[in-house]
Amino acid sequence: MRTVAAYLLAVLGGNTNPQKADIQKILKSVSADASDEQIDLLLKELSGKNIEDVISEGSEKLATVPVGGAGGAPAAGGAAPAEEAKVEEPEESSSESDADMGLGLFG
Repeated sequence: MRTVAAYLLAVLGGNTNPQKADIQKILKSVSADASDEQIDLLLKELSGKNIEDVISEGSEKLATVPVGGAGGAPAAGGAAPAEEAKVEEPEESSSESDADMGLGLFG
């Protein structure tokens, strides 16, 4: 990725046909490095091509790639209806009700 970025920086700087030394110089200026094989492969793949055309073709290909965000598919057989939550009333403990033995202070 750094190699591609360095190539694109060279093109943006006005060099329409960057060479290996140009890419290496850009990478060294930011203390980055790339293998000679990566640089050679990139230059081979882009040889004789206009970088703007390559980017345009790539954008068209990316436009056909499906992306997420549409939500998940329902489970096979449909979703089961949610069970109603059973709310249980807590029972009054016998020790609390017997504590006043019917002799409430205010009652």
